[in-house]
Amino acid sequence: MFGEQNMRVRYLRTLEKIRSFLLSTMSREFLIFLFFVFVSFSFWLLQVLNDDYETELSIPLKMKNIPEDVVLTSELPNTIKVGVKDRGTVLVNYLWGQTLYPVTLDFADYSDKGSQVRIPSLMLSQRITSQLNQSTKLLTVKPDTLEFIYTKGEARKVPVKLRGDVKADRQYYIADTIFSPDSVMVYAPKPILDSITAAYTQRIDIKQISDTLRTRAEFQKIKGVRFTPSYSDVTFLVDVFAEKTVEVPVVGINFPKDKVLRTFPSKVKVSFQVGLSRFREVTAEDFVVVVDFEELNNDASEKCKLILSKQPLGVNHVKVSPREIDYIIEQQVAFND
Repeated sequence: MFGEQNMRVRYLRTLEKIRSFLLSTMSREFLIFLFFVFVSFSFWLLQVLNDDYETELSIPLKMKNIPEDVVLTSELPNTIKVGVKDRGTVLVNYLWGQTLYPVTLDFADYSDKGSQVRIPSLMLSQRITSQLNQSTKLLTVKPDTLEFIYTKGEARKVPVKLRGDVKADRQYYIADTIFSPDSVMVYAPKPILDSITAAYTQRIDIKQISDTLRTRAEFQKIKGVRFTPSYSDVTFLVDVFAEKTVEVPVVGINFPKDKVLRTFPSKVKVSFQVGLSRFREVTAEDFVVVVDFEELNNDASEKCKLILSKQPLGVNHVKVSPREIDYIIEQQVAFND
């Protein structure tokens, strides 16, 4: 209760001070000064706005009566930029007062013009000028020509492909690249549609990644082509390299039936780098080390050279040790029954 009375007293004292100030001689002189400043500013503003100026206005652009089976593959801009010239008072009205109605195009007017339609600036200028004041001069229209491309049902599904260069950091590698979605619908007039084999992402260049990376990639723009959806979520799965060594038997190839290869040793070591997630999966059976009889005949060396003829995908820095080994070729004796 005491607090409310105290606040009321302060409020009344503040009102009294304001009243005293407004009734004082100094206050009246200050208010008169402000009045003349306002009048002077108003006359100056009217004088300035009476001159001619140039400005740019934005007018919405719309299209109506698009059939359900039609897909626009080249979108129209949302607005048209127009440069105009007039007195400042008129331009202020455009900017803050008068609403400019959208320029509306009727698809039915262009349905017989083919799948690629161009609308010249003259037609746009006529529609824009009709809603401007007579004193307003239309200077520019941007874009000067409208163009849209459409298709009626022509579409197909194409795979998503990466365009760019993505590299892992040292001791890491990119185990897999996953696209979501991995294929998209492409809409375009038939001559263009026949040339589209994939939806390529915008270029992605990333260096030295060391952990799983996810990014959203828009597709590269192609005139007259529309992808649905217009993007794909790309995931780069990163794994750690691990060293592994297996023993692989040496096999002879292209040997005559009556000759047998004996090597010393009979098995060699194959070392390689593989992702930690596949460490147990990759075994000696995934590699084949051979000696080619035809090369032995053409080589005067006392040792035979080993050839790695098979290795699994996803392994790197494969080394065979030793690269050359001792050998003998045994002649098989044929026994007659």
